[in-house]
Amino acid sequence: MSHTLDADAVRAWCALALDALGRAREEIDAINVYPVADGDTGTNLYLTVESAARAVDDVFHGHATTDPASPPAFPDTVRAMAHGALIGARGNSGTILAQLLRGMAEVLTGDPGTAPGTDDADRLRRALRRAVESAYEGVARPVEGTVLTVAAAAADGAADAPGDAAAVARAAYEAARTALAATPGQLEVLGRAGVVDAGGLGLVEVLGALTRALAGETAGQPSQDAVVPETPATRAWRTESCPADLAGGAEPSYEVIYLLEADDTAVARLRTRLDALGESLVVVGGDGLWNVHVHVDDAGAAVEAGVEAGRPYRIRITHFGAAQEERTRTRERAQRAVVAVVPGEGLAGLCTEAGATVVAPRPGQQPTGEELVEAIRRAHAREVVLLPNDAELRQTAAAAAEQARAEGVRVALIPTRSPVQGIAALAVHEPGRRFDEDVVAMTAAAGATRYAELAVAERQSWTMAGVCQAGDVLGLIDGDVAVIGAELAATAETVLDRMLAAGGEMVTLVLGADVPDTVADRLERHVRGGHLAVDTVVYRGGQQSAPLIVGVE
Repeated sequence: MSHTLDADAVRAWCALALDALGRAREEIDAINVYPVADGDTGTNLYLTVESAARAVDDVFHGHATTDPASPPAFPDTVRAMAHGALIGARGNSGTILAQLLRGMAEVLTGDPGTAPGTDDADRLRRALRRAVESAYEGVARPVEGTVLTVAAAAADGAADAPGDAAAVARAAYEAARTALAATPGQLEVLGRAGVVDAGGLGLVEVLGALTRALAGETAGQPSQDAVVPETPATRAWRTESCPADLAGGAEPSYEVIYLLEADDTAVARLRTRLDALGESLVVVGGDGLWNVHVHVDDAGAAVEAGVEAGRPYRIRITHFGAAQEERTRTRERAQRAVVAVVPGEGLAGLCTEAGATVVAPRPGQQPTGEELVEAIRRAHAREVVLLPNDAELRQTAAAAAEQARAEGVRVALIPTRSPVQGIAALAVHEPGRRFDEDVVAMTAAAGATRYAELAVAERQSWTMAGVCQAGDVLGLIDGDVAVIGAELAATAETVLDRMLAAGGEMVTLVLGADVPDTVADRLERHVRGGHLAVDTVVYRGGQQSAPLIVGVE
């Protein structure tokens, strides 16, 4: 069933795009040979969309406090998406994507200079056209065979498409796929490598997510679309990574990115100056806030140009030979560290005491990829073991790990899905072991720990255990609802019996912020009485997310 182009559709689009880029990130990174073969395009696009999705979620959360019965206004949601992408844009392709979204927002929100659309389909056609115009305006020296070409093809495909907004989105997506498959014949470096354009592939994923959102799909449903038609020219990138020397020629030494508060006149002068300083110049934004991206040999001069134009901040300078420099700088670093995402002050204190660098999520929100990268930097180690402790953080953690690797840190991501798996992994961590041996031991310990959590249903819903009502206690084992009960301790006893039926030597109970100690006492007695030789350990985690988290090793 087709979905209206409204606030819910924008939110679904962001979630689906983030999910799609998370799955495709490594593949996109592997084919990144233009403009610099630095293998980070997929990661940068993921982090850009993550920022957009977070901004949209913030609008929904804020609106829910004042009017929970209705979604936020469509223009507010679209502006949030565009603004979030702008302030979180990473790399050349991420910056161009941010400008594409900003161009769409100009039309979809009815900003000055755009005529009101007659329906969703017409608005989407004009939005995609304006997006392309904006992107070409933001790139100092446009090159065909890149994400710009793919975006233009999408707009052309949408312009002639009949039907509703979902049909227009589908036409844009199909046109973009066709254009992507042709990029190796348009850009020599792509043809030599036998790959399609990495940024273009990322855009196709984003357009595919829009198609799915307007078709009524939600995040978590696998796409049935092949991203690009299989041809001899595009087959290689599915299985092979690209050597770093395929871009050819001498490239600038640094990538410089910053946000800039400045007026239009100052930005026009800045474009001229940066264009003379370097390559791959992209300046996007407007209304006093801009995202500046350029490749230069003199990073200081690029930043100074921003200072003269206005107020630059969030300045990021990346040396394209950073890996070797980072290895030199890390002589004073610790050899190994563990970074763990844990909810609640009690768990945070426990993991900190065990030597981990802790990321504490805000209530009701997950940490961003940038927050995970910052935690890895704070750990200041040559080798880092990353414990996300949440199944929904897997893709975000993978993107953060890839970004940290690009900065010269050796990162191993252990896909822990619950804090109790993280505790088990941390318990066997030995910094004195070889890195690979330590990762294997920690992974084995996490994998040997089954997990459950008790939650309170917010509304009536169908579950794998039957229909629950608002206020029911749900017992989720390994992520699936297995028990529905009326009271926390009794439901937890049933959960424990089911988990221990498969065997176990130790039970870990992590109490939430408002759970009394009497619950833990009752559950300890239950384990002692019904399961001989099983030990129980209790931690007061303090988490708001779940009243009780259970682990069985």
